[in-house]
Amino acid sequence: MTLLVVGVSHRTAPVSLLDRIALVESSAERLQLDLYASPHVAEAMVLATCNRVEIYAEVSKFHGAVVDVTETLAKVTGVAREEITPHLYVRYEDRAAHHLFSVASGLDSMVVGEQQILGQVRNSLRLAQETATIGRSLNDLAQTALRVGKRVQNDTGIDRAGLSIASVALDLAAGSFDGSLAGRRAVVIGAGAMSSLAATLLARAGADIVVANRTLENAQRLAEQLAGRAVPLSALADELAQADLVVTCTGATGLVVTTESLALARMGTDRPLVVVDLALPHDTEESIADLPGVSRIDLASLIDLPGARASEASVELARSIVNDEVRTYLASIAAQRVEPIVVSLRARADEVVDAEIARLRLRLPALDDEAAQEMARALRRAVSTLLHTPTVRMKELAGDPDGTRYAAALHRLFDLDPAAIAELTTTAELATDMPNNALDEDASYDEMLRGLS
Repeated sequence: MTLLVVGVSHRTAPVSLLDRIALVESSAERLQLDLYASPHVAEAMVLATCNRVEIYAEVSKFHGAVVDVTETLAKVTGVAREEITPHLYVRYEDRAAHHLFSVASGLDSMVVGEQQILGQVRNSLRLAQETATIGRSLNDLAQTALRVGKRVQNDTGIDRAGLSIASVALDLAAGSFDGSLAGRRAVVIGAGAMSSLAATLLARAGADIVVANRTLENAQRLAEQLAGRAVPLSALADELAQADLVVTCTGATGLVVTTESLALARMGTDRPLVVVDLALPHDTEESIADLPGVSRIDLASLIDLPGARASEASVELARSIVNDEVRTYLASIAAQRVEPIVVSLRARADEVVDAEIARLRLRLPALDDEAAQEMARALRRAVSTLLHTPTVRMKELAGDPDGTRYAAALHRLFDLDPAAIAELTTTAELATDMPNNALDEDASYDEMLRGLS
């Protein structure tokens, strides 16, 4: 078994396609379960956010698994495979691990360093655990990715980019109100991380806060912290009619504010209204900016502004951390793969020592128990000393291209348990099934499959 990721994101697909393949939790659960039923997939985890859908899997066959993942994604989303495949990317083994660590660190986000992604990876792991489609391999990978993402945040400050985006957006919005948001009525739609951050910044700026959310309890919790009001999403139209500023970031799969709904809410008025849409896909229809008095700010208009990006130094440090963590992770995986050989070798040594002790007892019946036990300890120490260096070196060499050859040679030299070589044999078979460009970071789905022909 080995690691595969097949995905589509804002880097490879237009927002219109991302809208169509977006997954709610129930759809992600169904996708995982359907993949788990594939003969080529042993474990599956789906990472579904507002701007990406990625399937991580432990697979037995590269070609069969890629095809199964693609067909299952098309079936669950209702989008034809032919429409999806031009936008898919495929990562395998070390590139797949590197990709997830980069994603969890915020390096692959539209806004580099955004804060929500770590929680989204955590939720994906939780769902895979609840559906029992994940085993030791993907669980270890995801747990390591969460730790790496947290380390990147703590050691680099790259997550401050999320704060910068919200700050820059509100500074831009304040320009429509003589540079100050004090006393302005601000409607915040959503109660997630980015919405909460924006609401906090608005409260500090002296705005009057109204939080609208589908789950009223979450809106109330946020509003109470900021001395604001909470309303259900069903009451949004009334609040829009009186708002000076709207900030939205819900992660919804459809539009929250349409041009028609906003026009109805603002019927009879053309006073200034600034709408800040921090969601991807968008929460608001782009054409709302055509309404009298309405201006619209979205992520695309923000990410190139000064202060809205993580510093180059933070990004480079984050990448360095990810690279180091990938090397450490791969070394641990390689060591795990040769562990059965190590265990089998030590078991074989124990058998030899036990047989020799039994032979001595037969040849020397007068040998007392204390002396026999001391001789047994001496033999075991000698054997352990002899085996220490080769077993340590085998684990160290496991990550090398010829690492499995060393383990296989040891297996054959000492005539070890045949079952101990099974994982190494499977890995070698997978390597022959993998196309030559499987580790090419830029290889597309079609290029991958051409590499198999």
